[in-house]
Amino acid sequence: MTNLTCFKAYDIRGRLGHELDAEIAYRIGRAFAIALEAKTVVLGRDVRASSEQLAQSVTRGLIDEGCDVLDLGLSGTEEMYFATTHFGTDAGICVTASHNPMDYNGMKMVRAGSAPLDAATGLSDIKALAEANEFKAANTTGQVRNIADEARAAYVERIVSFADIPALKPLKILVNAGHGTAGPTFDAIAARLKDAGAPLEFERIFHTPDGTFPQGIPNPLLPENQPATAEAVVRCGADFGVAWDGDFDRCFFFDHQGTFVDGEYVVGLLADAFLAKEPGAAIIHDPRIVWNTQDIVAKAGGRAVQSRTGHAFIKQAMRDENAIYGGEMSAHHYFRDFVYCDSGMIPLLLVAELVSRHGPLADLIAERKRDFPSSGEINFKLDDPKSAIARVRAEFLPLAVAVDETDGLGISLGDWRFSLRSSNTEPIVRLNVEARGDAALVTAGVNRLKSILLA
Repeated sequence: MTNLTCFKAYDIRGRLGHELDAEIAYRIGRAFAIALEAKTVVLGRDVRASSEQLAQSVTRGLIDEGCDVLDLGLSGTEEMYFATTHFGTDAGICVTASHNPMDYNGMKMVRAGSAPLDAATGLSDIKALAEANEFKAANTTGQVRNIADEARAAYVERIVSFADIPALKPLKILVNAGHGTAGPTFDAIAARLKDAGAPLEFERIFHTPDGTFPQGIPNPLLPENQPATAEAVVRCGADFGVAWDGDFDRCFFFDHQGTFVDGEYVVGLLADAFLAKEPGAAIIHDPRIVWNTQDIVAKAGGRAVQSRTGHAFIKQAMRDENAIYGGEMSAHHYFRDFVYCDSGMIPLLLVAELVSRHGPLADLIAERKRDFPSSGEINFKLDDPKSAIARVRAEFLPLAVAVDETDGLGISLGDWRFSLRSSNTEPIVRLNVEARGDAALVTAGVNRLKSILLA
């Protein structure tokens, strides 16, 4: 039995030729069909050079188990999420490594109804079957049907339905696809918006999909990747900018001055916008930076519900609470009316509406940044993360006003708090610090924690 290390907590990721290859992808396809008793599966893939071959291998595995495949071709992860429910299939797979390094690839998977898949809901069964590799010939062979055009047309209609088009004002928006998968999908959305009379003008950079990623891996969260978008926003005089990651399930915003907008403030903006439309609704947020979102939701009469970090946990919380919206500071945004899944395209339309109604993006978040300054996520690569976190725990627990261990260690110390999480896959500890109205407390907190972690 082979130990397949490409299986993670709620998806598949691995180094090509070491943890993931065509043969392993074939086994995953067969195991997926068996474990989920799937008769029909939606399959999409991103632009990476290896994705087409891996998708073909997954397809062979599925059809060899008698499972029909509805092929999306080149598509974003969220298009797979949508199509799984729209076409009423038993499950969905997108072959993608999102923002991982060039020598990686992987798969994101959902069950029927676009429900999240994790160890408790089938992923461990898929892993065990793929590792055992003891497959028998199926009675029938499945068929492959290309649904790319039909699926994208339906997806675009759903995305555009989130926009209040009469409320939109003439805006220029800079979009950066990073040579990832977003370009063709965005063009279809932009064309539909134009047909509907939306007065939006788009400037595009790095728009053509290119699996060699000539500008580097599309991961706008990395500071070194942000200047290209920031400079383009200023150069073309855009009202704001948007940059996507490789499979465009995350989007990142820049104001008209080219300033990067931290994800937790976007979560607050979108929570407020949805609560204006549905007062009293539930809003899901992750446990890393929480005070800004909780304050906004409370003032808007909503109900803030905290979930563990990670798309499988957020999606389940969305369903459990029937939440209208959920957001993570990492720029994943989830929508009840988008099969409870995350989308990197919907937030662009919602922010365009907010800017149209209320003015520049910079002004919309200025007060929130002043009232709830934060550090953003800071990563520490440590030899012994467990011991480092134990030192922090010993130092701060006696001083804690409140302790939250939903996901890692969260400690509130009155006017400031921090969240400390250890990566599941790397020797990295992730730190977030926030304060109430005092940016100096954030800086002091980061420095104090840094000295303990690196001791």
